[in-house]
Amino acid sequence: MHVTDPVADFLTRIRNAGSARHATCAAPKSNLKIEIARVLQEQGYIEEYWVEESKPYDRVHVRLKYFNDKHVIDGLRRESTPGRRRYYGVADLPKVLDGLGVAVISTSKGVMTDKQAAAAKVGGEFLCSVW
Repeated sequence: MHVTDPVADFLTRIRNAGSARHATCAAPKSNLKIEIARVLQEQGYIEEYWVEESKPYDRVHVRLKYFNDKHVIDGLRRESTPGRRRYYGVADLPKVLDGLGVAVISTSKGVMTDKQAAAAKVGGEFLCSVW
């Protein structure tokens, strides 16, 4: 099956698995999905991620994190879509819930949070917001 926006599909899989109280979820592998999973793990939104090489395609697996039987991720939204890319300079980086959430930014120095991008003084594409 062809997916128009693989990143949105990945985020939806995580969101749906959390709503259904699944322990893990899987999606077709891409380097961007691996980097998004890395950022989510660094920020404490998921337990861990790993890549499984198998046929017919490789997969990235995510172990979801729960606290008091509630999914840690309250909201997960795709911001920059294939039809409307959203780029921000370092001075205009977005804040999610006034800094309580995390904006995931794809920069020339890699995928990072809005705070890390501000510290590195780089802007980029606003991939998604997590809270």
